[in-house]
Amino acid sequence: MYNLAVKIVRFVDDPQPGWVASEFVDAEGRRHSVVDKVPVLGFDYLDASSKYPQSSSARCEVLERWRDGLGRELARISLASPDGIETTEGLTEFVVLSTQISVSTEGGT
Repeated sequence: MYNLAVKIVRFVDDPQPGWVASEFVDAEGRRHSVVDKVPVLGFDYLDASSKYPQSSSARCEVLERWRDGLGRELARISLASPDGIETTEGLTEFVVLSTQISVSTEGGT
């Protein structure tokens, strides 16, 4: 399993465990927004008084890697696996720069 680097930009809602909004930019420069539970985005605890933005990650699956005509290393990823994450527009697959992806350090992944 892999992690996509995201920025948590604000606290959204209080019901435990809390919900936050995060953002990332794809390889074409388009900004995407994800709203999900705090633990899904890598934290044990965040609330409205926490400082934002905060660097974090969302677990993802790398579907394909290649180098484009500009020499950039790209990856097509899915946020649907393993946590069922989607953007506020309902999207789950993206092309991002490979530098935005890291190997998950969680056990078993």
